[in-house]
Amino acid sequence: MSGSGTANIADLLTAARGGSPRAAGRLLSLVESPRRNEVLEALGPATTRVVGVTGPPGAGKSTTVGAMVAGYRARGLRVAVLAVDPSSPYSGGALLGDRIRMAEHVHDRDVLIRSVASRGHLGGLAAAVPAAIRLLAALAYDVIVLETVGVGQSEIEIASVADPTVVILNPGGGDTVQAAKAGLLEVADLLVVNKADREGADQTVRDLRTEAKVPILKLVASTGAGIPELLDAIEAHQRADTPERRSARARAQILSLAHTLLRTHPGLGDLADSVADGSSDAYAAAEQLIFGAGAVSRGPVS
Repeated sequence: MSGSGTANIADLLTAARGGSPRAAGRLLSLVESPRRNEVLEALGPATTRVVGVTGPPGAGKSTTVGAMVAGYRARGLRVAVLAVDPSSPYSGGALLGDRIRMAEHVHDRDVLIRSVASRGHLGGLAAAVPAAIRLLAALAYDVIVLETVGVGQSEIEIASVADPTVVILNPGGGDTVQAAKAGLLEVADLLVVNKADREGADQTVRDLRTEAKVPILKLVASTGAGIPELLDAIEAHQRADTPERRSARARAQILSLAHTLLRTHPGLGDLADSVADGSSDAYAAAEQLIFGAGAVSRGPVS
């Protein structure tokens, strides 16, 4: 670590804490880079509230998040939005950009909106997201809203960093079935039926009550109807948080990031070849991958 690099990060932190969105953006870029640890080492301890928002495509997640931001700002809170997008196969950048539908907040210095590319991370979250959350907490954002695009079963990983996880669905059977198949209903702390002014909303709520035992709310995000009730339900859930729940989230986060590191382990290719040609077995190779070349059997893998 170079001294000039350390000084540069310190200057950026000072500027970001002074309200510079450009400095905050530069720091967020650094936590997505090989300099991530330099940034993390410069931060003191800080906590913040993290709300996860996910659901099938077209459910109105971005509209809902925009309305939530407005609701939080009306309550005097500083808000950051991390929108996790699928990676471009060409550039590695975030395809969807900084959410046009949140444009009304773009000139508010107490709102930060950032798109983060997932860059092939196994789950729906980018590997840089935990670092970004820690940075934003240190920059005194009161609430971080973490939005994922809702593509594929991997979205359930949002539960490892967010509390609560809010799943947005539309009226009609399609979204409910799709969410159930994707495992989203299992990780939902709150279920929200958006576009509740449409036909079928009440039936969707009834259907969800047979599938899930969590609070179910209705809203019309485009008009803001139901947003205060949603924010109250989120706050009630957060007040009920426990050390055990926080530990479980931390455990899931560690395992997710460890899995990512193991996928890029320099010895994985050779170990795979040894299993493929029969000179080793998958159990021994797995132990060697985790514990090193001198690994000895630690009991059966269960």
